[in-house]
Amino acid sequence: MLSYRHAFHAGNHADVLKHFLLVELLTYLNQKDKPYWYLDTHAGAGLYALTEGYAARNAEFESGIARLWQATDLPEPLARYVEVIRGFNPDGRLAFYPGSPLVAQRVMRRDDKLRLFELHPSDAKLLADNVATLGRQAQWQQADGFTGIKALLPPPPRRALTLIDPPYEDKRDYRHVTDALEEALRRFPGGVYAVWYPCLSREESRELPQRLKKLPVKSWLRAELHVQRPAADGFGMHGSGMFVLNPPYTLAATLGEVLPRLVALLGQDSGARQVLEHHAA
Repeated sequence: MLSYRHAFHAGNHADVLKHFLLVELLTYLNQKDKPYWYLDTHAGAGLYALTEGYAARNAEFESGIARLWQATDLPEPLARYVEVIRGFNPDGRLAFYPGSPLVAQRVMRRDDKLRLFELHPSDAKLLADNVATLGRQAQWQQADGFTGIKALLPPPPRRALTLIDPPYEDKRDYRHVTDALEEALRRFPGGVYAVWYPCLSREESRELPQRLKKLPVKSWLRAELHVQRPAADGFGMHGSGMFVLNPPYTLAATLGEVLPRLVALLGQDSGARQVLEHHAA
């Protein structure tokens, strides 16, 4: 299915959760001098204009990143993420929102590498244009990221963060996620893997975190941000989640501080809430 365009949703509450966590994971990896790779299975276009085109139609960013833009006294980790987004808006006006590859690149160091996959032909072309200035640091392919990451694991530096965030418009993506992770863990069990997923009323969405808990890893973390109660008709996304395999030991405490603030800032009704679970052997 190639109908999905992330531009419609750029900067929404799900992007806030996903990219805040991405910044935290990469900041942690930066603590060691040894370089690492960042792998992105569904990289999108890389950068999105918020004031025109697809993103302006539904303006989902207004109930997402825009609510953090002028917020004061943010917890330091959350402020660090907002500062990354400000780097793409140097005049102080919220006009652009970066996708995961460019968020990552702003946090990564010169010797760290990006390996990006995007299947949609239009977004793949835009991605190529948006990462062209990164030179050899970034390589991209118009390909299925679920299968593409196989050839890259384990990465040469034996350090990597892999982000898996398909659109899930095709319900087979739920199975593709677990299949890809099972294969990735066989090839590179010590990697950090971050999975984004929507919180929907559909069964596949509710079951995915439980299936991820059963993967053969010593530690995992589940974080969800629900911005509203589920719709009575069962349609629509009422929140989203991130499931991290082999997370930094500091991440649970950071989320314990940040998630309540995100609920307060991004909640749309009394159903707004958080979920935070973590396990370490």
